[in-house]
Order: sequence, then C-alpha cells, then structure tokens
Amino acid sequence: MPPPRSGHDRLHRDDHAVGSDDAAGRSDAAITAASAELIALSHAIHAEPELAFEETRSVAKTIAPLAERGFQIESGVADLPTAFRASYGSGPLTVGLCAEYDALPEIGHACGHNVIAASSVGAALGLAEVADALGITVLVFGTPAEESGGGKVLMLERGVFDDVAMAMMVHPGPLDIVGARSLALADVSVVFHGREAHASAAPEQGRNAGDAVTVAQVALGLLRQHLLPGQQLHGIVGDGGVAPNIVPGRAELLYYLRAVDSASLDDLTRRASACFEAGALATGCTHEIRTLAPTYTELTPDPELLFAYREQIIGLGRVPLASELEAQRPLGSTDMGNVTNVIPGIHPVIGIDAGGAVTHQPGFAAASVNASADRAVLDGALALARTAIRVARDDMHRDRLLQRLVQRQEDIR
Repeated sequence: MPPPRSGHDRLHRDDHAVGSDDAAGRSDAAITAASAELIALSHAIHAEPELAFEETRSVAKTIAPLAERGFQIESGVADLPTAFRASYGSGPLTVGLCAEYDALPEIGHACGHNVIAASSVGAALGLAEVADALGITVLVFGTPAEESGGGKVLMLERGVFDDVAMAMMVHPGPLDIVGARSLALADVSVVFHGREAHASAAPEQGRNAGDAVTVAQVALGLLRQHLLPGQQLHGIVGDGGVAPNIVPGRAELLYYLRAVDSASLDDLTRRASACFEAGALATGCTHEIRTLAPTYTELTPDPELLFAYREQIIGLGRVPLASELEAQRPLGSTDMGNVTNVIPGIHPVIGIDAGGAVTHQPGFAAASVNASADRAVLDGALALARTAIRVARDDMHRDRLLQRLVQRQEDIR
C-alpha cells in the first residue's frame, strides 16, 4: 500500500497543474500582453530613485497600470503618504502582493526595488484576469521605506494587512533562492554628550564625546570575537565633532544590530548597549540610545507557498539554490519578515546577471535594468501569479489559508 500523501505531495500532484488549466493560461497571457508596460515601469522607477517615505513619483508610476485595469486605489493608507492599497475582485481568498520602490542614498536602486514593484504589478494584472473564476481578491500593497523606516511594519501595525490570507513578493539578487532567509534587525542611534572646550588652550575643561565614540567602537570590535552565529553589528560615525580645535561636545553612532531571530537580537542588543555605555563611562560623557525605525523580524516563509513557488520558478526554466543550502545565505534584513511572522507569505529571490556585483553595490544598480532584470520582472510576475493560482485551486491549502485568516481576525478583535 502506498504511503499517505502529504500536503506537499498533494499540492505537487494536484490534477489542476499550473500551465495546463485555463486560469493559468489566461493569467500568463495577461502578463505577457503587459510585458512592455511592466518593463517600462521598472525602468521608470529606476530612473528617478527616491528615498524612504519620499517615493511620490514611484507611487504614481506603480499605481497607473493598476488603476487603468480597474483596481480600486486607496492612497496614503496607514497615514503614510507614499503607501497605497489597490484591490480587484471580491473573492474570500485575499492574495497580497507587496510592491517596494524606495532607493538607497547616493547609489539609487542598488537593491533592485524597481524590479519588485514591476513584478508585483505584473502578477496582479495576471491574477485580476482570473479573480472571479478562482474566488480571490487581488491586493497590491505599495510599501514605502523598506531600506530604512519599516513601511510594512507600520502598515501591519495599523491594520492594512488585517484581511490578507497570503502575502508574496520577489526580490532580485545574484541567484535564485526560493526559501530566502533574513536576519532580525535593530536600527539604532547612540548620541554621546560631553562638554566643548578649546582643544589646545583648555582641554582639561572638556569632556570628549568623540572619544566616547572611539571607546565604544573599540569595545564593539572586541565583542565581535564572542558573537553568536548569525549575530552581526556594523555602523558609521554620524557626527564626530565640528573642528579639530574644539573638543567635541556631541557625537553620534549609527548602528545596525542583526541576528538570526528576535531572541538572539535581544541578546545582541543587551551586549552592544554595554559597549555604548562603556564609551560614555570611560570619557565622563552621558549617552542616549534611540531606535530609529521599527525592529525587523526574521523571515519565516510559509512551507506550502514555498513549495508551490519552487515548482513554478523551475517550470520557467530557472535553477534555484538547493533548499538545504538556503539557510547558509541570509539576505540582510527586510520588513517583509514582520509580515511573514503574522501572515503566510514568501519573499523569494529572483536571480539577475549582475556581473559579480551584489546588492547595495553600484554595479547592482546598473544591472537592475539590464536584460536579465527585465526577464526577472516577467518571470517574477508569472511565478507569483502561478503560485497563487496553484494554491487557490487546491482545496486543502485554500482552506488552510482561510482558516488562519479567520483565526487571526478573531485574535485582532
């Protein structure tokens, strides 16, 4: 007697295989028909990079094809001027697609958020074509300030995602990674307060906040030897003084603290805080630590959605990293981690040919509009739409997502 079929096996062997049913074909056709528009959207966002919470032009560009196709647009959701929610259909299974569009200071779209926005819009256009047939509602979320500011965290806390059954997006990178992992992140500012004095005539009257920064950074450097696996810390001096002949009365460190999960991040935060305190204590200064943005939690992708996405991306001719190697390649940090801690979701990486460059390098910004990036826009859109169709057509997994949504909404009430 054959063994019972698992959830993965059932999803994999479902008779309604994507690519062979009418819904997938219609969705694919809609995305293909919009391919030139989607690539143009990616290039237009890339051409005018905008920083966190300032993405006004990018928002307008992202909304335009959705509004043209009949999506209902809500602008400025969660009291964030550059956040939006676009909806199409009225089915009970709500499929959320996250569009990012913020850039990095000086190096523009070196994280390829233009590809993210265009692929999510493309997937939405494909799913809108079959929304009624599948009994789904298609939602596109314009999520500002992923690089710094935590737009998704704020939107999550303010209820924008309360009715979402599943959330997805793809992020460009040097290779395809289905079950991408990220690190929890704390974004902190540490300001040291000392006392100004003439650095030559009366240095004894001063308390050097710049020296407090130096002591703290030395302590942090020594701490690195004893960090737990996956813990990281890195930062810059945001303010080190105003002139060589003035003892700095104020200095600031800007640091990112990262760890494999929230518990490990709490441990790292405690230990790093002791290093900051040491800098103040050694120099006779005071200090204050502020969190500059919401804390990002680690990605916890939904296994069933991952399985469906892997099937689809392989079907498009891509060769993703083997699943057993995924945990060895954390991607930095993302506020999509907070979403996946609450809502079944995925954040796969879709590969582009960046000529050896990695994210947050100028070379990756240049690569984010090359031919491989354009292909990633279309493949990402196709894979996301096909994943949603695959799950929507499978009664067991559809019911699982709906039940989790009902439970979450009860917990919220």
